[in-house]
Amino acid sequence: MNKARLKKLREELRKKDREIVRLLNERAELSIQVGKVKNSNGLKVYDPSQEDRVYDHLREINKGPLSNNTLKNIFGEIISSSRALQAPTTVAYLGPEASFSYLAALLHFGKSAEYSSQSSISEVFDEVEKDRIPWGVVPAENSLEGSVKPTLDRLITTPLKIRAEIFLRISHCLVSTLEGMEEVKRVYSHPQAVAQCQGWLKKHLPHVPIVELESTAAAARKVQEDREGAAIGSNLAAATYGLKIIAEGIEDNTSNTTRFFVVGRGTNVATGRDKTSMVFGTSHIPGSLYQALEPFAREHLNLTRIESYPMRDKIWEYLFFVDFAGHTEEEKIKECLTDMEEFTTFVKVLGSYPRGGEP
Repeated sequence: MNKARLKKLREELRKKDREIVRLLNERAELSIQVGKVKNSNGLKVYDPSQEDRVYDHLREINKGPLSNNTLKNIFGEIISSSRALQAPTTVAYLGPEASFSYLAALLHFGKSAEYSSQSSISEVFDEVEKDRIPWGVVPAENSLEGSVKPTLDRLITTPLKIRAEIFLRISHCLVSTLEGMEEVKRVYSHPQAVAQCQGWLKKHLPHVPIVELESTAAAARKVQEDREGAAIGSNLAAATYGLKIIAEGIEDNTSNTTRFFVVGRGTNVATGRDKTSMVFGTSHIPGSLYQALEPFAREHLNLTRIESYPMRDKIWEYLFFVDFAGHTEEEKIKECLTDMEEFTTFVKVLGSYPRGGEP
């Protein structure tokens, strides 16, 4: 009786699969038509505002049992495939392959995008600024270690805009060609990854020297050559470079999360659930920062981040990076930015973009 029931249920699943395949192909045909319209109007295939509206619609119509996050993951690949049908989407990222920047890019753009590994954050910006690659993914800040300085440096001067943000939960592993920790003579990794695992390293490998490299994936590649070494990296790095996982979850804080920016040319239209990033400077006089920020309070704008940043050419003077809820198309934000000009020496809007799915 149970076998007969199972057979019937599986047949129902096959019927649904046939229906899903038919609908996916119908959706793909519509996507191709959308791509033609975009092309004729000079619009780019990747539109973070429109994609956010798609996910928002999915949340509205979802009745379960699939969670909203699960549904977003499924449709992320559907949207990625749809983009590929319209035109190739190429993304520069801080590499090599299997770095956390690669994982963030893959999470956002999907498996159907094309990825170009760069050896530094500066090179990611260079590729996009020179129009060799339309999109770049760069790390912006970590919940434990703070902002990524090379990214902030380039945001001050780049003509590119922040077009989207990505939040990636960071889980570190100790990976190696070795069988156990007792054989490890050196540990390789990126400085931030080392800092995020300091407690674990002091407890389990207290006398092993640490060698810092430009990325966690570069550390994994180094371990392929150093048969006495181990690397701090991701599960994907271990799988990509054929390494064994000696220990998992070695980060000191389980809420360890990195925020990434998608940078590119152009601007986003408002979605109703946006965030804006900007940088500004003030005169070096008492009360200048208060006066610059007062318009935010007056317009009831929610500041979600403010960070001082030392100016390279003026000792003890600072710029301020600010994130706040809303989009520059909103009237109250336009008024706020206009009012700020009286009390600032420099203002640059870095981008308005849909809020990322924070964990």
